[in-house]
Amino acid sequence: LYFSPPSQYKFRDLTIEELKDVSKTYPNFTFSMNTYTFKDGSQKDLLNFSGTVPVKYAGSSYNIPVRLWILDSHPFAPPICFLKPTANMGIAVGKHVDARGRIYLPYLQNWSHPKSTLTGLIKEMIAKFEEELPLYSLSSSDAARQSELLSYIAKITEGETDMKSRSKTGGRNEGCFNKITVVGAGDLGIACVLAVAAKDVADKVVLLDLSEGAAKGGTMDLEIFAVPNVEISKDFSASADSKVVVLTVNSLGNAQTYLDVIQSNVDLFRGIIPAVSHYSQNAVLLVASHPVEVMAFVSWKLSSFPKSRVIGVGANLDSERFRYILTNLLKAEVLAKDAWVIGEQGEDKVPSWTSCNVAANQTEAMAARNSREKVANRAMEVLKGKGQRSWSVGLSVADLVDSILKDKRKVHSVSTLAKGCCNINSEVFLSLPCILGTSGVIEMVRLEEDPLLQEKLQSSAGSIHDLQQQLKL
Repeated sequence: LYFSPPSQYKFRDLTIEELKDVSKTYPNFTFSMNTYTFKDGSQKDLLNFSGTVPVKYAGSSYNIPVRLWILDSHPFAPPICFLKPTANMGIAVGKHVDARGRIYLPYLQNWSHPKSTLTGLIKEMIAKFEEELPLYSLSSSDAARQSELLSYIAKITEGETDMKSRSKTGGRNEGCFNKITVVGAGDLGIACVLAVAAKDVADKVVLLDLSEGAAKGGTMDLEIFAVPNVEISKDFSASADSKVVVLTVNSLGNAQTYLDVIQSNVDLFRGIIPAVSHYSQNAVLLVASHPVEVMAFVSWKLSSFPKSRVIGVGANLDSERFRYILTNLLKAEVLAKDAWVIGEQGEDKVPSWTSCNVAANQTEAMAARNSREKVANRAMEVLKGKGQRSWSVGLSVADLVDSILKDKRKVHSVSTLAKGCCNINSEVFLSLPCILGTSGVIEMVRLEEDPLLQEKLQSSAGSIHDLQQQLKL
């Protein structure tokens, strides 16, 4: 292999090794650098290679011409793949190929380094093409019409855009100031999109659907009913320049233990976080995947973002419900003002206050604390009966996104790096009251001093840290 990726490729050595494997296995491929134009009109010089893959179909052998574009975050992001038909070939639109010749495969959608490789991708490409041939021969009259289509496809795959397309896109993110991306098109992802759209929080919402096959279920319904300012994509480049990236994906593998489930999520995030952080280097990562404390920690490590720009949804929903119960059901509005639910999601979350409005007299102060504790316990009992449905978490996510995009400097209980708080010495994420703005966590709000509270937080931190130590990052 005589062609080497330029310095813009972050993981250059890994990319070179993969290209050597491709060149060795498929010597007909040729390598070059060209300009690629993304859907938003932005352009980038990318390494790409062209050649043919051998396919056997209905007893005959075919050489299918393809072109693969390698993103500069490779191997943590999948390549962009196209057919490269000649003038006498027609594109057979099907499960794995669209009218432009763009190739969609389960291997691409489930891309995860290091198990996913370029040679592995080409092998699956051959296998899928042998099930459904992507090209067919044209008659001479059809070939003439095909040449016009091919010139358009060539512009796309060569990285050029015609004037109509350029004027339609209006340049990179023109008029789209507050763009967010939701990763994952399950019930929670769609709930987040709908909640953000309902609150009119963002100018544009991109839903990254990483599931196999064509859009189905909720994503299909979003397309059918055309929710304004919502784009559905399977391409990480569609997330470029997002101000907030919401992570909602959860692995649905056949893991046997709780640790296996979390490890599956970690493996999933290894293929997502480097790609989204590459395309949106100044974004705030908002994690809603489970368990939120661990996955926020994983996102922080994989992204190399500052701790202020990686947060989990944490106990924001519980805190809002807690204050609502205190005010409206228990008529304890004074107590609700500075009340929060903190710690880790689940049974170990605890009520707390950010200020202590108790009497100066020690006896009265003790009585006030006891009274407050009784009311808090009643509120927490009511809170236990409230499940966290996808739509309710979606509303909580929209609330957090609103505070971040509009720089509201509002206090929320979110999962943040807790090291240094309450004598916690390990790198763990716990829900704590934080002031949020465009740069994520601006400041952590000081909790009142309570030895029992600190003990509970330290216990949660210890168990989470032990769990993290068993994971393979």
